[in-house]
Amino acid sequence: MSLKWPGIFLLFGCLPGMAQADGVLPSRASIDGWLGKLGANNSFDPAKGIDWGVMPGPFYTPELGLGIGTAVVGMYRPDATDHVSQNSTVSLSGYFTSTGALGLTVQNYSFFANDQWRFFADGSLANTPTYYWGQGFSAAKHNHNRQQYTSQAFSLKPNLQYRIAPATYLGVGWSVASEHAADIHRKSRGTLENAPQGPSVLSSGASVNFTYDTRDFVPNPQHGQYLNVRYTAYSPALGSDSRFDEYETRYSLYYPFNEKTVLAWQMDGHFTQGHVPWNMLPELGSGQQMRGYYEGRYRDRDVVSTQLEYRRKLDWRNGIVGWVGTGTMSPSVHQLGQSTWLPSVGVGYRFEFKPRMNVRLDYGVGRSSSGFYFQVGEAF
Repeated sequence: MSLKWPGIFLLFGCLPGMAQADGVLPSRASIDGWLGKLGANNSFDPAKGIDWGVMPGPFYTPELGLGIGTAVVGMYRPDATDHVSQNSTVSLSGYFTSTGALGLTVQNYSFFANDQWRFFADGSLANTPTYYWGQGFSAAKHNHNRQQYTSQAFSLKPNLQYRIAPATYLGVGWSVASEHAADIHRKSRGTLENAPQGPSVLSSGASVNFTYDTRDFVPNPQHGQYLNVRYTAYSPALGSDSRFDEYETRYSLYYPFNEKTVLAWQMDGHFTQGHVPWNMLPELGSGQQMRGYYEGRYRDRDVVSTQLEYRRKLDWRNGIVGWVGTGTMSPSVHQLGQSTWLPSVGVGYRFEFKPRMNVRLDYGVGRSSSGFYFQVGEAF
């Protein structure tokens, strides 16, 4: 379940030109003043060490219900004399909802020694009522197949990279993910409690990756390319419940038409082999790719997807996006593309609260499915 993020100030920012109309809505100067008190003043002061900004507010999604959340985003430079590396960023987001869901995520991008070293890390902790359909398109086809449970999940992916050539990096990392399916409803043969690894799974593995990256700013690129190939080996010797391999490939291209308009394109592949636990099967549908599908409904051993997004900066802090995408999955690489291709289209609004750090509100539409996403940073 991707973290849905709050955006009370979006109520004002998403109506360009109306913020000062007849005093109905607060003026932009007033909003800037309120945000400034929270550190979200659309500026960056490296002298502060980590320049923090806070954005609290309510939100609602069909999956999570009515909730309250807060995001804390910091920008920093580990070395003030380093004028080669881009600004480093760290973001923490938390929420709780009327359905009993609560969660916390962290994402960090650190750049050191004139961009000779990079340290990236993603982590999450969540307790979320959700559904399990099973593996493959046939399992995901009908809602009567789904099984309700509460996901108690933790994940952490640190990665350290070293530059070996211009814009080219080799990295090593770790991946640990645990999930317990609690409060399982409709217990029956072939469902979660009878999965090969059981309803509680721990996966732990070491990874290596190759990266080519010319993006100008990782959280919100305006130009450049990104290629990443990552291999992770999960093994009982490393603390994992089962032995399996994971291969991840991603290519992104960012083409600026002008200083306010960017066309972004991404291709993504996620492949697994071995005794893959149910919770580690690659998925179609999240806040980053194939937006519009319930996260976890479509999962199988191998997944590929692509998306094309148009991004336009408007006046003040406002921005808009539109995208189209498609993806498919299969139980083996040889069968990829021979089954259903799912579509994804949507539009989104952007609100800038730190320099080039956006809060985004996206509405994605898929096949007989749709969803809202409130998150920090771009989808890709």
